[in-house]
Parts: sequence; structure tokens; C-alpha cells
Amino acid sequence: MEILYSDKELVVCVKPVGLDSEHEVPAALSEALGGEIFTLHRLDKNVGGVMVYARTKAAAAALSKAIQEGTMVKEYVAMVHGTPPERGDWEDLLWKDSKKNKVFVVKRMRGGVKKARLEFVRLTAGEESLVRIRLHTGRSHQIRVQFASRGYPLVGDHKYGAKDSSPAPMLFSCQLTFPFQEETLQFEAKPDWA
Repeated sequence: MEILYSDKELVVCVKPVGLDSEHEVPAALSEALGGEIFTLHRLDKNVGGVMVYARTKAAAAALSKAIQEGTMVKEYVAMVHGTPPERGDWEDLLWKDSKKNKVFVVKRMRGGVKKARLEFVRLTAGEESLVRIRLHTGRSHQIRVQFASRGYPLVGDHKYGAKDSSPAPMLFSCQLTFPFQEETLQFEAKPDWA
């Protein structure tokens, strides 16, 4: 696993596709670096990209606060089917069916429904288009559902309607920016397909 940055407070790594971000990645980091590793946010097992983990309880508290206050900025790249608009700011109401582990866009607020917002810029256009996405809310399967619901399923995202042979959704956490100890830290990585 690639480690982009590490000090006594935190570690930033590139999570590989196929590893669970809540258990397997912290275990691998703990083995490599020693000590406790605290999970702050998550990525689906079949999605890779830049993640930050805390190495102390104080750092975990500070970074959790940044996530809650919206000062941790998460950006992604995705390859989608079709050609979405050049840019967009999408807000939806999402409901998760936990039994099926699937998320749906719904029309009205009710129990279990959460607001979801993202902004994006299209980088390339064609039968498959590359988009860069900024998440404003971190809902389960959010990017996958918001694009699929508009007819642009992610390449490889068979759960949400893609009909291709790609083994996993082409979605990658490419940049994390967050405040920490009076500094703004930024880390970036790109998948080979972007």
C-alpha cells in the first residue's frame, strides 16, 4: 500500500481496490508503522484512493471535527457511461435499503432519507467520460447513485446499471484537503485509467 505521508499524528495512504477501509487498511498500516490507527472516513471496498487515518486520539478528534464541519474537502475522479453536462451541482434525497446494500434517489423526506450534494466538472467527453467530483456530503454510494440516476452509471458499476466488463466501479478518491494544526494539508493521487 502506498503511503503518501506519515508522522506521529496521522498517515495518508492510497487505499487499494479490494481492501476494506475500516478494518483491513488500518491493520495493514498498523503492521507497517506500529501503533494504533483510527478510521475517520470510509471508501467502498471496490473503490481505491487517497485516505487519511489518525495515529492518536487527539488527531482523530481534530480530523473528525473537520469532517463534521465540512472543512475536509474530498475530490474524486470517475469514468462514467455517456456524456454528462460540462459541469453540475446536484442535490438529491437518498435512501439506503440496508438489506440489499443499495441506495435510491427518492422524491421526498421521510425516515432514513438524507440530503446529498456533489459538484462536478467533465474532463473528457465520449461514450465514456471522465469527471472530477467534489463531495459536499458523504453518503453511502453517493457518487454512484447520483450519476446512475441521471443515466450516467459509472463504468464497472454493475450494481447501479453499468453493462460493461470492467471488474469494479471506475471511481477513485483523488484528492483530500483538510486543516490540521493551523495548516492546510493537501494530498493527491491518480488511478492509471485517469
